[in-house]
Formats: sequence, structure tokens, C-alpha cells
Amino acid sequence: MLKDYIIQNWALILILPAFLISLKTTIFLDRTSVKRCYILIASIFLLSVVVFLEFALADFGGYITQRTILMTVRYSASPFIVAMILFTLIKGIRWFIFIPAIILTGINILSFFTGIVFSLDENGTLHRGPLGLLPYIIAGIYGAYLVFILYKRSNKLYTEIVPIAYLAIAFASILLFPFVFGREFSQMFCTTIAIALFVFYEFSIHQITKKDPLTGVLNRQAFYADREINPERITGLVTMDMNGLKEINDNQGHVAGDEALIAVARCLLQEKKFGQSVYRIGGDEFVIICRDASQKDVLSLIDRIKKNVDETGYSCSFGNCCAEGGSNDLDDMLRKSDEMMYAEKARYYKTAGKDRRHRS
Repeated sequence: MLKDYIIQNWALILILPAFLISLKTTIFLDRTSVKRCYILIASIFLLSVVVFLEFALADFGGYITQRTILMTVRYSASPFIVAMILFTLIKGIRWFIFIPAIILTGINILSFFTGIVFSLDENGTLHRGPLGLLPYIIAGIYGAYLVFILYKRSNKLYTEIVPIAYLAIAFASILLFPFVFGREFSQMFCTTIAIALFVFYEFSIHQITKKDPLTGVLNRQAFYADREINPERITGLVTMDMNGLKEINDNQGHVAGDEALIAVARCLLQEKKFGQSVYRIGGDEFVIICRDASQKDVLSLIDRIKKNVDETGYSCSFGNCCAEGGSNDLDDMLRKSDEMMYAEKARYYKTAGKDRRHRS
């Protein structure tokens, strides 16, 4: 039986150690995320054993009770693993993301006695109950939400969209192919998930040199590189500086300051559209390059960001410059945008009655 498991899961056996080695040898994720990846890898391996045993017993014939228990585990663990991927890859996701998977587990256990999700007859034939598609629906919702959040928080660059699309295709295949090609494809769930995660992780590593490790937006080096790519298409710049960051650092500590920067950066990523790239070029200074954008597009972007930032309880000052129909000298645009931003910042501190020497 061990030989059969190795043959059927050889790709998985190769991928999981490679993933572990990559996690050990690269400094990419924080310690908590790495621990979650370890749990995820262990869960995928254990589920592969469960799936193998389930299908092996089906080939032997009989073993109805044992197969039903294993199917209960499989139908419960699959959405849990997708939820764990979401919990691992997306910053800010809380533990209650597992609540739908926990509820589903309860329903699957109930199905062991009632057949509400699935049942096996005396011949070992699978019959889906009224909620037979629920495990697939829950896993699908988790997968779709993961892809949506990854896309929403990305910089909308080709190099980021490709691995997200790859992940989306992998999730779609494990949900749809069992119905298209038959139950045997269910045995490919663990291998498909492992390969997709490993490829996504390796793609992400290649983005390290371009991304700010704290906020996830593009960094200063990327800004200088990207501004040289088709500069004639850059028709708008937005500069943004956070108000009061130094005060947060001094009074609440640098961890609170980091959390503030992450929250503000998330607001920028959530509101930007295609053709708009966000960069962190200083401690609390951000720039958004807008390509082929009108002044209306730029002002609309700033308005959306301001509303989003206001909801976080933080404050930022903005400047912008548009080159629509005129010169698009980037240094000149950046200077004009900065002048507008610092003027707004001065008004903020004057209105707030704060000493600008203590501003961020």
C-alpha cells in the first residue's frame, strides 16, 4: 500500500519538501506566516493520506463505515485547507474566517448519520444528499475571496496578475474537474493545491526586490525604474504624506506606527485602478503614478482614498499634478505635487494647532 501511495502522490512528495526548503532558505514571510505555511503543508500531506485510503478502500470493496468516515474528513478538510491558505497569504484576516468551514464540518458529521450531504449504499455507491454540493460551494467561496483580495491588494502589474491568475485556475480545476472527468480527479486535490501554492510563492519571491516589505506597495527603487517605462503615458502623479506618524511612534511605539502605515497603504491599494501604481518612497511618503489618466481620474482617485483613510482614523495630506495636454516632465510634476501636498499639510497642522516640528 505504501508503494501505491508513493506512485500516486510522487509529484506531491517532491513538491512539499521543496516548499519547506524554500520557506527555510528565503526571508520573505514573517514568522507567523511561515508557521502557518508549515501547518498548511502538514495538513495537505495528511489529507493526501486520507484521500488515498478512501479510494484504496473503495477499490477493495466494502468498508462502508470506514469510507464514510474518511469522506467526512475529506469533505471537511478541503474547505479548511483553502481557508488556511486565505488565513496565511492575506494580512489582516482573522480566525473567524474559519467559521463557515467549522459549520460545514458539523454538517458533514451530521451527514454521517442522515446522509444530508452524502451517503454510501450497501454496494459502496456514492449518493449526494440535498446539501451534496455544499463542500464545493464553501471551498469555491473561499477560493474566490482569496483571488479577489489578492487582486484588490496587488499593484495590478503583469508580474503580479500572472501568479494570481495561476492560483485562480488551480482552484477552479479542483472544484470543477471532479464533475467533468470523474471522481478520480478528486485524488489530485492535494497535489494541485501544493503545486499552485509553491508556484505562487516562488513568483512572489521574485517580487521582493520591487516591493516594500512592510506595506506591500512598490518601493523607491521600483519607482525610479518604472518612471522610465513609457514616460509619455504618465499623465498624472499623486503624492501623499501621512500626518502625525511621528506622534504615533513617540506615544504608542513603532509597532503602532507600522500598523498605521500598513492601514494607509491598504487604502491606496484598494482604491487604485488599472494603470495606477503605488510606491512608498520614504518613511511615510507615497507616490501614485497614473498612466493615461485624466485630471478627473486623478481627483476621483484622491477622493476615494481620502474617504477610505478617514474610516481608519488616520490622516494624510495629498498633492497632485496632471500633464494632460501639456508637458509631462516627471521631476517638474513631482515638484508641483509635493508643493501642493506640503501646503495641505501646513494647513492641517495649523488647523489642528500642533507644532509642525513634531509632525511626521
